[in-house]
Amino acid sequence: MRAVRLGGVGQVTPGELEEPAVEQPTDVVVAVRAAAICGSDLHPYLGREVGLDVGTAMGHEFVGEVTAVGAAVSRRFIGDRVVARRVDRPGVTITAITGDDGRLPLDAADNTAGIAALETLRRAGVETGVELEVHKGMPIGSGLGSSAASAAAAAFATNALVGAPVRRIDLVDACVEAEAAVAGRHADNVAPALLGGLVLVPGLDPLRVLRLPLPEALRIVVVTPRFELSTRAARAALPASISLQDRVRNGARIASLVSACYADDLALLGDSVEDDVVTPARAALVPGAADVIDEARRAGALGASISGSGPSIFALCHAQTVAQRVRRAMIDDFGRAGLEATGVISAADCPGAALL
Repeated sequence: MRAVRLGGVGQVTPGELEEPAVEQPTDVVVAVRAAAICGSDLHPYLGREVGLDVGTAMGHEFVGEVTAVGAAVSRRFIGDRVVARRVDRPGVTITAITGDDGRLPLDAADNTAGIAALETLRRAGVETGVELEVHKGMPIGSGLGSSAASAAAAAFATNALVGAPVRRIDLVDACVEAEAAVAGRHADNVAPALLGGLVLVPGLDPLRVLRLPLPEALRIVVVTPRFELSTRAARAALPASISLQDRVRNGARIASLVSACYADDLALLGDSVEDDVVTPARAALVPGAADVIDEARRAGALGASISGSGPSIFALCHAQTVAQRVRRAMIDDFGRAGLEATGVISAADCPGAALL
């Protein structure tokens, strides 16, 4: 059984993304692939670069604006895997979580995977029992959307398990509710995790999602140091207010980013991820982060910034060979700051959730 891949570019509306009915299996394994080119919340990638089953979602925040941005990266590198099974007892239960060092709750009502599965069943109008296994490949608190990866994988798996009655776009709403319980009500991570590609989220009520075109050659480098940075601390570091000048500048960068995508303008795209508000505030919390961002640009990146709350840093590159050089330079620079780091490289325009 295969997932339907989101195609085309433009606004995703409730009338789109209709998916064909599928047979109802008894066991489903889902891979979610996503990563953002600008940041929201993060935690160290614990030393594994390949072979993971699900991708991640990174989101970029522009203070003073309501718009969020996220983009997908290949599931080959990083992500979560969720196994969903139909069982006789009603409701959703989580029987096992691996890769989390015992940090995540097994209670479905307190776990984004469990909440997303429950919300999916509610939207499907199906009363059945679902049992989940969550295998974490995404580092917790890495700014790469770890909680979103679990939610997206669980929602997609649960929907497939009951015959896929819920459209993919409507699964985003289910995952937003799951995210709201642990990370705030936003879709900048779950939308690309489910839909793939570069996703702009202008609003939540009602949900509005725009999938933007991406230059084929664009590569995303994500480097994560072994450094714990809580979302709470990263949010507390943000200024309570910003100047009109900063607000206008960040709004202009969102417009520039959209323009760059449609114009296939890599240089403008790199410039558009620059940020004078969120990035300096959060980079100050991560040893060497500001220098790593500068080093990425010196090594040839089009642009670089902190991913989510940090500590991960992402960089945009125009070619694979440049991306390899940039990844090495970023890892080495974190090393000079006393932090071990690992990095991945992915094509920017990748599919979202898929069945294994």
